[in-house]
Amino acid sequence: MNICPITYHQCRGKYSKEGLKRLNRRLRNLEVLPYTAAEQLREAASRAPKMSIQGVQPKLSLRLNIKKGEFEIVDTGGAYILKPQNPQFEQIPENEDVSMRLAEAAGIDVPIHGLIYSKDGSLTYFIKRFDRKGRKEKLAVEDFAQLLGYSRETKYDASMEKVASVVEQFCTFPMVEKIKLFRLTLVNFLIGNEDMHLKNFSLITRGGKIELSPAYDILNSTIVLTSPKEETALPMAGKRRKLSGKILIDYFGQERLGLNRQVADSVLEDINKAIRDWRDLLNVCFLSDDLKEKYSDLLNERIRLIF
Repeated sequence: MNICPITYHQCRGKYSKEGLKRLNRRLRNLEVLPYTAAEQLREAASRAPKMSIQGVQPKLSLRLNIKKGEFEIVDTGGAYILKPQNPQFEQIPENEDVSMRLAEAAGIDVPIHGLIYSKDGSLTYFIKRFDRKGRKEKLAVEDFAQLLGYSRETKYDASMEKVASVVEQFCTFPMVEKIKLFRLTLVNFLIGNEDMHLKNFSLITRGGKIELSPAYDILNSTIVLTSPKEETALPMAGKRRKLSGKILIDYFGQERLGLNRQVADSVLEDINKAIRDWRDLLNVCFLSDDLKEKYSDLLNERIRLIF
């Protein structure tokens, strides 16, 4: 039996029936992506000037062809974003996929995502675009760098306090979104995501209200870097390292976000309950045994700081 890279459930082929249904209820099979990892990187470089997707990590836009049972790379109109293997960093697709699953298990809203096989056997990460509704409608999405007047070059120059100020200024129901932000901040710290800069936070307008978008670009960057020096991309109480429960919960959660102790404890309880699921997900995920061990060790270290 194999493990489906979309559901992490056992399956006989490459993908489970449930995994295919997550992409589309009419999908019966999914062909391998007809590009090697190296070819995907070349495609991403050649198509970059034409595409609306930006960022440091190479990306491609995908459309799912139900009839052919395959993903097709397109310049515009894609419903999915594809992130291939990156020769600079080990197993980024596998890392991002399991990290997004850990976030979801802790109660964070994430888009449909998973891993697909390429023709050289490598795994490529995909995520469904959350700024699309139907085939043509686009939802209004703005990242926090845009909202605060920062550029791609200065996206690390703000603070978590300024992130909180965006929620207070623009969200329809700020207190609801502050709880989401608190949860996301704790999870990012626990799983070692020290690259959550301004462009990785966004607001989306849907259903007549402005709220935090589904989470994206969540991964354990700490185990990827050779010698990470920081624990958060944006400082909190003026600190980027040696964070503690006192800073994360008492200062940021209660003092800065204004959450009462009961609400903060409820979020902590949700995350604590998810930790068993986190361990199960890490055991079955597609990371190498070495990276699984590093991920688990970091997780244990951070859990001791919070709980």
